[in-house]
Amino acid sequence: MTENQEYDVAIVGAGAAGLGAARALTQQGKSFVLFEASHRIGGRGYTEEVLPGVPFDLGCHWMHSASLNPMVKFADDFGVSYTKGRSSRAIHSNGKWSDDDDFADWDSFNERQQKLIEKSALSDTDCSTFDATEREHRWTPLYDYWSSVLASCDVDQISIADFMAYNDTGENWPLKGGYGTLLSHLGADFRVSLNCAVQTINWSDKGVKLDTTKGTVRAKRVLVTVSTGILAAGDISFVPELPDWKSEAVSGLPLGNHNRICLAYDRDVFGTDVPSGVTTDAIDDVPMAFDIRPFGFNYVVGLTGGRFADWLERAGQQASLDYAEKKLQALFGSDITKHVTAHIVTAWRSDPWTKGAYSCALPGQAHQRAELAKPIDEIIYFAGEATSPEFYSTAHGAFLSGIAAAEEMT
Repeated sequence: MTENQEYDVAIVGAGAAGLGAARALTQQGKSFVLFEASHRIGGRGYTEEVLPGVPFDLGCHWMHSASLNPMVKFADDFGVSYTKGRSSRAIHSNGKWSDDDDFADWDSFNERQQKLIEKSALSDTDCSTFDATEREHRWTPLYDYWSSVLASCDVDQISIADFMAYNDTGENWPLKGGYGTLLSHLGADFRVSLNCAVQTINWSDKGVKLDTTKGTVRAKRVLVTVSTGILAAGDISFVPELPDWKSEAVSGLPLGNHNRICLAYDRDVFGTDVPSGVTTDAIDDVPMAFDIRPFGFNYVVGLTGGRFADWLERAGQQASLDYAEKKLQALFGSDITKHVTAHIVTAWRSDPWTKGAYSCALPGQAHQRAELAKPIDEIIYFAGEATSPEFYSTAHGAFLSGIAAAEEMT
């Protein structure tokens, strides 16, 4: 950033939304400055190596609704590899592997829940997934688990109106090369002020003044793309304070939690007959789904969501590893543990720059996504996955919201 210069726009946050806005503003010929509190760009898109030459996504990983997803073309342009199609699946329930009849029953149960939610959505009252679905069934715990993973919150916190608004084409393509890698390519041409947290946004006079950890900058407008976790925590002060309707929108769209527990092995300890997607479903325990050897790499990924993800994260990294290993040993035997050579355990609730995974509209609060997206006095604009009505909780939803916000400023 340059002292004594007034930019057309100041962008707060260099995640997918901030990068989308930067691309749009560049095309418009607008001057902008891009702030990122972290040491890297990408936000909740973050790729590391779990083994040498083996990428692993700590955050977003799938290009959802691929035929409607602009990231697919970018992945092709930048040569970031991905796969199409559905993975094979298995369920280990009550000490045995499920057979074809079990799968038919599980699929039928899910179809009934969808119809129940659709029926409830026709009423004038927006209830929770908990209230809309069957509560006394063998598959209810597994359904609730998957809901917590997909929504990052538990079924009593999920608005069915929000659930119905999501535009799911069923095309979910995982990025072998890493979503964080893709976002780093998208942001490579932009100058980003890293390790630069915005502390105060003053919009009391004409334009805005932003106080950051690296100095002060002025702009005609500001685009805030940080998570609702950051906004709810008050990590950025607004002078004057945000109006009540905006604060209510933030409160109605809290960040849930979704963590990934990765265990890497020195060899293939599973064999060729094991499906790529395995879910354990025990009566006296919380279910857990595993991706087994994604893309042929010798690692597995266990998924947690909602309150259980929060609890396990607070218990610490070793507790997460122990829980995942216990589940895997029950499925494949205790010998596999001795072949573990590396691990990665995410902790998104503890991340100081996000404070959670992705947003979930509480019952009765689905309309707040549109409210969060509304600008204030044509000075303060907002973008991010939480503002997307149909692609919330996704990187491409955030990206598109950044573009939309930038175009609204013209």
